[in-house]
Amino acid sequence: MDVAALTLLIIAILALAFLIVLRSSKKEAKIKPLPASYKQILLDNVLFYQRLDDEGKKNFENRVERFLSTIIITGAGTTVEDIDRVLIGASAIIPIYAFPHWEYSNLDEVILYPETFNEQFEIQGNNRSVLGMVGDGPMQRTMILSQAALREGFSNKTDKNNTAIHEFVHLLDKTDGATDGIPEILLQHKYVLPWVEMMHKNIDSILKNKSDINPYGATNQAEFFAVVSEYFFERPHLLESKHPDLYAMLSMMFAKKNI
Repeated sequence: MDVAALTLLIIAILALAFLIVLRSSKKEAKIKPLPASYKQILLDNVLFYQRLDDEGKKNFENRVERFLSTIIITGAGTTVEDIDRVLIGASAIIPIYAFPHWEYSNLDEVILYPETFNEQFEIQGNNRSVLGMVGDGPMQRTMILSQAALREGFSNKTDKNNTAIHEFVHLLDKTDGATDGIPEILLQHKYVLPWVEMMHKNIDSILKNKSDINPYGATNQAEFFAVVSEYFFERPHLLESKHPDLYAMLSMMFAKKNI
């Protein structure tokens, strides 16, 4: 083996060792108790949490507690406040609440920008329309969120949008290796084809301006899944009324009961 090949092998081994240590440290991280003020933020701002019974609220708090103890949250050009930490934790737990042992093995850090940004992660200049993004390549295992969009997602109780939930749904979708709108971890094989057909039928309706689903959902299957999941968690009764088939399929995926 020549020197160059040996050097690459050593680098690969060291990188693998680093990832193993990083993931092990996440599993063994000391869980910090959720302050009473954080619980009040949940009660004041998170409708999903408000709807839970006492036992459910305690379970939700424990899940948020573990998430915030194992995931780094960093501000870029802004200060991360308590409300931001709580809302990010809530956004992470809402889609996986029905799965008590699920954790985001494909996430290490959430970076919070003050406003919108572009695909080069720039927060100044023109063409800054991105509200949230799941990183890839050098930004693998990283999520970027707009602080303003994060807060808006929970302060507006009448819309069907929640940027942070949208991005965490992308992470769920990505767990099987492909962000394609077909979350194999949530969807039994026999339902894959019906789900794909349902997606394309609804995307077609969006493109024909015959749907109340956010037009961004017509971008591709992955965005449709994330957009309609926002709708499902933000306005479940409205989705059930207007799109009963979609509601039933998403209820099965997320193991939700009618709330």
